[in-house]
Amino acid sequence: MQKEDHLKNLRIAIKVSAQAREHGNTPFGAILVGPDGEVLIEQENIEVTTGKCTGHAETTLADRASQAFSKNFLAKCTLYTSAEPCAMCTGAIYWANVGRIVYAMTEKQLLSLTGNDQQNPTFDIPCREILAHGQKNIEVLGPFDEVAAEAAAVHEGYWEKR
Repeated sequence: MQKEDHLKNLRIAIKVSAQAREHGNTPFGAILVGPDGEVLIEQENIEVTTGKCTGHAETTLADRASQAFSKNFLAKCTLYTSAEPCAMCTGAIYWANVGRIVYAMTEKQLLSLTGNDQQNPTFDIPCREILAHGQKNIEVLGPFDEVAAEAAAVHEGYWEKR
């Protein structure tokens, strides 16, 4: 895939994160893109409205994808996300067997937005570091400075209001 394709798909994930916020959830979104470039699944964060502690966009997407597609197919897919996956989400992506992760802004950038908010006690560990301890070769691309500010903008005012 070309960089333009990654940016286009990251912008879709960012749009999904804005929808999550509009629907009363924390502003995170993810999409699953197949090997041919088709968007297969869009997933908002659903943690707040469902009361599910595992309702992060990436974890929920990985769960849905693992039920809809084979591990061999998912190995050829890409999960795009507005923010670098946390430790839980990285693990879910790993176990679902998604072959590539592409994210807009880093976990560290996210921490600067969320502060010490109890709803999102951010892990300060890059997903690459978590994946380095696994047995699968999952490609990670990110952050993308071209869209990091767009991803961060969806969070503006959210964490201060809580």
